[in-house]
Amino acid sequence: MKIYGFRVPLMASLIVWIALWEVIGRTGAALVLPPFSSVVERMVEIVPTPTFLKALAMTGEAYLIGNLIAIGIGVPVGVLMGRSVVADRLLLPWVNIFLSAPLSALVPVIMVLFGLGMTTIVLTVVLFAVWIIVLDARAGVRGISPSLVEMARSYGATPLQAFAKIYLWAALPEILAGIRLGCIRAVKGVIIGQLLVSIVGFGHLFEIYFSNFLMEHFWALVLTLFAFAFAIAEGLGYLERRVEYYASSRQQ
Repeated sequence: MKIYGFRVPLMASLIVWIALWEVIGRTGAALVLPPFSSVVERMVEIVPTPTFLKALAMTGEAYLIGNLIAIGIGVPVGVLMGRSVVADRLLLPWVNIFLSAPLSALVPVIMVLFGLGMTTIVLTVVLFAVWIIVLDARAGVRGISPSLVEMARSYGATPLQAFAKIYLWAALPEILAGIRLGCIRAVKGVIIGQLLVSIVGFGHLFEIYFSNFLMEHFWALVLTLFAFAFAIAEGLGYLERRVEYYASSRQQ
């Protein structure tokens, strides 16, 4: 990024926002928005505690299971929509509706069907993550050259073999992009699930900190979640860049 001819690192904007947060936190707004330095100190204090680690384990379990289910459903459905006109016309309107809908409003419905427990939290994660995975997998498959599909058919490949050898690998850049976005959305899903369904994990910590007005603890937990989501996005983004060559080779 260049400003007036000078090259400015992308992290510079983050530093500016941190400085602004620190200044605002030392004014009368400190009751709601404490200084950034105090939040960081509190984050270093609470992360090693048994309470935090227990909440992390519960949240991480629901997050991981939900994402695996979303990927296991989203990728095959997206591939099917990309290759089948009938399936695409039947499913695409519903996928677009759920992608743009306020999904938090559907959580009480899941609670009625599956009760107050881990199952509902996992399904909430799936609900938030799966739709973008479906759409990106569909987009990747629709970008595959027909010659690759014809070649697979000429060699007598079964639908399962074509999925594993052609569609999955040729659409891999878009599939990984969808998984990355789905994993980011799943962070919101797991927290909403733990807050609305059963106050456990990080949802329990948010409830305690907010109800007792422990705003330094509250914002420390928010920053921890932001760092977690950023690390996931950057890690999967690195994988996307590693497989970019598939995007060009699939057109051959």
